[in-house]
Amino acid sequence: MSIIDDISKIKSNFKSDLDLLNLKKINSDDIKYKYLGRKGLVSNLYSLLSSVDNAEKPLVGKKINQLKLDISDKLNSLSKTRKLDTNKSLDLDYSLPGISYNPGSIHPLTLIIQEIKDIFNKIGFSNIYGSEVDTDYYNFEALNIPKHHPARDMQDTFYLNNHSLLRTHTSSSQVHFMENNNPPIRILSPGRVYRNEDISVRSYCLFHQIEGLYVDKNVSFSDLKGTLEYFAKQFFGPKTKIRFRPSYFPFTEPSAEMDVYWGLNSDSDYRITKGTGWLEILGCGMVNPQVFKSVDYDVKKWNGYAFGLGIERIAMLKYGIDDIRLLYDGNINFLGQFK
Repeated sequence: MSIIDDISKIKSNFKSDLDLLNLKKINSDDIKYKYLGRKGLVSNLYSLLSSVDNAEKPLVGKKINQLKLDISDKLNSLSKTRKLDTNKSLDLDYSLPGISYNPGSIHPLTLIIQEIKDIFNKIGFSNIYGSEVDTDYYNFEALNIPKHHPARDMQDTFYLNNHSLLRTHTSSSQVHFMENNNPPIRILSPGRVYRNEDISVRSYCLFHQIEGLYVDKNVSFSDLKGTLEYFAKQFFGPKTKIRFRPSYFPFTEPSAEMDVYWGLNSDSDYRITKGTGWLEILGCGMVNPQVFKSVDYDVKKWNGYAFGLGIERIAMLKYGIDDIRLLYDGNINFLGQFK
């Protein structure tokens, strides 16, 4: 078979492949590579030119070039036609509004935690994190709450076995940190904690805390009050009202609770504050020397203060939320308000 016959056969095969393309039984890219690819049928024709007589080479070469040009033009024309058909088939109405996408939102508790960390980071506090599963020793005994201590009744605990439990506060993280670091230290330990409490408007079986600890020489209760007043005014605004009430915590002495004024402007205000207008957001005090002894700190040289903030209570104050359960229901309409 001569090279001219090969050209005729390729033309015939190309027309057959175009019919298959129109029936969508073959892909246009497959046709392109079959005929115009580096190892395609047309390229093979050029390699056969060496066997053609010199007198016939110009004519045969011209036929091959024309074949290549015809195939290329036909494929390009089909490609443009298909693009036009595709655009027409979309039948777009440009007067309609565009498709809206929900960009999502950050959970209000995450927003609160980040804002609190930013405030305390500005005055030298660094962040540490601990395990949510801890031992009885770190959660209680190292914090001056030995076995059979009545303070254990204040925290209904989820026990996993005789030694392990779900932590009831993030103070255990501070004990771990003090065991491996020497004073002075100034740390925050945010995280989830768990207590076996009845679920209600004001309480939940799990919640979030941020514990703060400052240990140095000559630290006073006045330093503690100044730090927490700074935080309250940075977080809630310069006109925020706060108050300290004497309290009891086994790991601090003296101890206090700090309240922020919520107000009594509605029925929900009365319900959430039990008619007082004030809402407790944290406990605090000077670190009990027994805690320092458990981590081998010299109690004659070092002292410090500690505080623990309830994130849910602060979020309720910040955003006017009157039911703590809303923070855990997973309602997208509710959570989507916090951008």
